[in-house]
Amino acid sequence: MFGGGGDFGRQQGRTKFRGQDFNAELRLNLSEVKETHKRTLTVNGKNIRITIPAGIEDGQTIKIKGYGGEGINGESKGDLYITFSLVNDTPFKREGANLYKTIEIPLTKAILGGEIVMETLTGKVKLNVKPGTQNGTTVKLKGKGFPIYKKDGFGDLYISYSPKIPESLTP
Repeated sequence: MFGGGGDFGRQQGRTKFRGQDFNAELRLNLSEVKETHKRTLTVNGKNIRITIPAGIEDGQTIKIKGYGGEGINGESKGDLYITFSLVNDTPFKREGANLYKTIEIPLTKAILGGEIVMETLTGKVKLNVKPGTQNGTTVKLKGKGFPIYKKDGFGDLYISYSPKIPESLTP
């Protein structure tokens, strides 16, 4: 009708079909994605080396072009879609790049103040507890949270204090 010859995906009478896309799930611990690292996966008998960026989110999917099924009649291969399933193996709660944790402190430190040492994802930090600290008081440790996905920098770590009340008191 328009002089195009009606080729539409055919080449000398053969229909072309792009390869099928593959889907895979990769289960990782949260502590494994605090740094960018490489991982080798085996998909349909082929080894694929991928880079897993620091800070990837639970349920996030990445596409690896050309690692799906074979195309028909010379058409391109499909793609591989990997969905990440993260298991929290840390003592922190994660929301995006921010981490949260409640720590117990001695009642005497809550009343009189003092120093405590706690573990973060990157090492130990010293915290100064102010005199008269109330239950639920939260402090923010800037840049001590989780890596921000595909960006430089880190989220923040929020620590909530929970003074430990002695169970048995003497006169």
